[in-house]
Amino acid sequence: MHSTYSRFPHSALPQSNIPEVKEYLYKILVVGDLGTGKTSIIKRYVHNIFSMHYKSTIRYRVACGLAELCATPLPHLPLLSSPVPSQIGVDFALKVIQWSPTTVVRLQLWDIAGQERFGNMTRVYYKEALGALVVYDVTRPQTFEGVHRWKADLDQKVALPEAWGGGNIPVVLLANKVG
Repeated sequence: MHSTYSRFPHSALPQSNIPEVKEYLYKILVVGDLGTGKTSIIKRYVHNIFSMHYKSTIRYRVACGLAELCATPLPHLPLLSSPVPSQIGVDFALKVIQWSPTTVVRLQLWDIAGQERFGNMTRVYYKEALGALVVYDVTRPQTFEGVHRWKADLDQKVALPEAWGGGNIPVVLLANKVG
């Protein structure tokens, strides 16, 4: 049986033959009014999952720390083939991209709930973000009116690190639910 593993430890191999893999982690916020499809966009991009049927099911997400989240789901959450639930609070998904043979990019997509009453927690959720997507629903004009509020909220509560020049984080506007 042939093994693909080397019998020598990596430190015994010539270092010039081992390319150094650089990994980058970017936290991207996904914000917008309730029901604009933020969670669906993330699920489609990260897991290639999409559902045309939606049901507003409440899921509670509790921040356990800056880098990790605990979830206390309701016992009757639907399966993936069922309607996609919305959430209260925050959730995130990780997309790993092999940018090149020596570069890996990890995108943390933070799904920020659209409910107004959670606005006082957004500063904690926004911390260390390097970009944002503001989502609105083209079939509901009032969600486009909320875009300005979300952009102002982002500009007020999060900035690029000084090493990146400071200032506002880059923001992309996404029109969703286009038939």
